[in-house]
Amino acid sequence: MAHRDESVATIQRELTAFARRARATAARMHPELSLVSFTLLAHLEDQQGCRATDLAAHYLLDKSTVSRQVATLQRLGLVERRVDPDDQRVQVLHLTAAGAETLAQVAASRLAAFQERLADWNEADLSRFADYLLRYNGAAQDPSADG
Repeated sequence: MAHRDESVATIQRELTAFARRARATAARMHPELSLVSFTLLAHLEDQQGCRATDLAAHYLLDKSTVSRQVATLQRLGLVERRVDPDDQRVQVLHLTAAGAETLAQVAASRLAAFQERLADWNEADLSRFADYLLRYNGAAQDPSADG
């Protein structure tokens, strides 16, 4: 196998391991919430609310998947539906106070974990890693880019 192919295989393997750890960490932080749920909560906070169809479109998820996630979030009291003041036919999802608090706790725990894991990295390595992640995720904006 060529060196480039070996490097790509290593990147794929390590990103898969990262994703598995992220899902496991999410489950430990709040056993009833998936990593997708935390992602949806963060998006609702960033957008100050949005429709379920907007969540599905933004994350390229099936509407039924988003519907199940939202139902769980509502049952847990983390999300509520409000009528859109501009269009009474539309319901907009918003974080509840409990949802905002849960999200803040998870974000603080995740940040602490990243800081601990990267504590012995120098500034140049951190900067390069951040730039590489931005570049990699930027390429994912292309619908033809995989994973």
